[in-house]
Amino acid sequence: MCYGDDARPPAPPVIGPVGDHGDLVLTSADGTRFAAYHAQPEGLSDRAILILPDIRGLHTFYKELALRFAEAGVHALAFDYFGRTAGLTGRDEDFVFMPHVEQTTRAGIAADSAAGLAWLRERSGASAIFSVGFCFGGSNSWAQAAAGHGLAGCMGFYGKPSRVLDLVPEMTAPLLVLAAGADFTPVEEVEQFVKDARNEGVEVELEVFPGAPHSFFDRSFAQHRDACDTAWRNMLSFMDSHASV
Repeated sequence: MCYGDDARPPAPPVIGPVGDHGDLVLTSADGTRFAAYHAQPEGLSDRAILILPDIRGLHTFYKELALRFAEAGVHALAFDYFGRTAGLTGRDEDFVFMPHVEQTTRAGIAADSAAGLAWLRERSGASAIFSVGFCFGGSNSWAQAAAGHGLAGCMGFYGKPSRVLDLVPEMTAPLLVLAAGADFTPVEEVEQFVKDARNEGVEVELEVFPGAPHSFFDRSFAQHRDACDTAWRNMLSFMDSHASV
């Protein structure tokens, strides 16, 4: 498990007022209803982001992360993976997630991502939309670069490269790869993935955080505050670089 109920996302380097935010239910192309949470900055912004959670789905950490992105001036929407098998039930500490994780499919996640992105495009008017994910969601975020969504970039924390290696030749969006140096996925595996993607013509930025554990992006880890700040700067800089491309 990546983030427990006590985990909270760190604050972005620049904090502005948040406008409308809250829970909603979206419908995928196959008729599946799934939970989501949105947050928008109070002012105008031409950027939006789709947040792909870890294996626990849409729990509090990712709702609060949507708010943090809105504070950073980015329209945000986080969504749940398990509408097909668990419906609209809660995703708290008691939710038994693994049976539902095992029933997810690449096609289903891409379809739900498409529904979330359509909502963002309609409601935010953003001209550049990105994705970001964590662990299971890190790999899923990179996978959206090959899903034909027209994303400006796909960012992922602690993703497993083996889950997306076959998609590299189809990727059309740049990637940001954020790797924890003390993660259970070896840094060498991540570096090889980056090399393979670049060899296929994919634009990739890599940041390795030496000594940082899996799920270091958490404000309760005071000893990793500098890594959290750097990760925020990486994400916002990546969006700056690709928002107008």
